[in-house]
Amino acid sequence: MKLPFPWIALGVGLLLALVLVSSGALPGAGERGLPLLTQLVIAEFGFFLTAIGAVMAVRTLLSGGFTVAPASAVAGCALLATGFLWLGLQLWPDVGA
Repeated sequence: MKLPFPWIALGVGLLLALVLVSSGALPGAGERGLPLLTQLVIAEFGFFLTAIGAVMAVRTLLSGGFTVAPASAVAGCALLATGFLWLGLQLWPDVGA
């Protein structure tokens, strides 16, 4: 069975979000488990991956009509992309605080 890209992007995005949260990337989390540059790269990659997944799911919705599966992929990818953007901005020194 071949999975559509938006679902793969959603799964990988959730995994990347879990890695970032467990590494202490959230503001006020204390000591970082990963170097700052690594956290920034993960957040940037997660943002682009989930944003592309959301766009591809929207294109699927527009071409095939409204169904629940692509709509939930759009919602999940869009939420993750927004979260990665926010977290990436919070990670920059003297910007998010």
